[in-house]
Amino acid sequence: MKIIECDIPGPVIIEPDVFGDDRGFFFESWNAQAFSASGLDLIFVQDNHSRSQKGVLRGMHFQNPGPQGKLVRVTRGAVFDAVVDLRRASPTFGKWTGVTLSAENKRMFWVPEGFAHGFLTLEDNTDFLYKCTAPYTPQHEASLAWNDPQVGIAWPLEGIEPKMSAKDASGVPLADVNAFL
Repeated sequence: MKIIECDIPGPVIIEPDVFGDDRGFFFESWNAQAFSASGLDLIFVQDNHSRSQKGVLRGMHFQNPGPQGKLVRVTRGAVFDAVVDLRRASPTFGKWTGVTLSAENKRMFWVPEGFAHGFLTLEDNTDFLYKCTAPYTPQHEASLAWNDPQVGIAWPLEGIEPKMSAKDASGVPLADVNAFL
């Protein structure tokens, strides 16, 4: 597998070794030993799966306390996946990075604890899977405003009117976030 560093320290793009022929393909989406050897020594406690239509925007979610690290990937369709550094002591606090994940490119994205996370679906019937390092605790969940101009995520919205939950639409600006120390 290939690990690709992002412009913010912490999140990484993972390109698995894919073995394919005329029958289809095979790759390891999780192997604790291989990930650990690549510097990602992770323990997961929960797996999640969502399906969304084109134009659904989920995020920018985080939990504090009880932050979750997430290993995310797409098995059908495509998303633009974005993270924002919410570690107040970080030199990249408030900065974002993003990547397109798709069933076709088979890329995965590691989102460490201390980051807000969200995605925009680019195709109908997109299946998004993610492994979490901590359980979901609704009483600690919060949302950063997906369109906060101070953060400036460049969502690929051409021709898309984002659809989101009321909770996601009411995310708070970066200035009001309960950031991580």
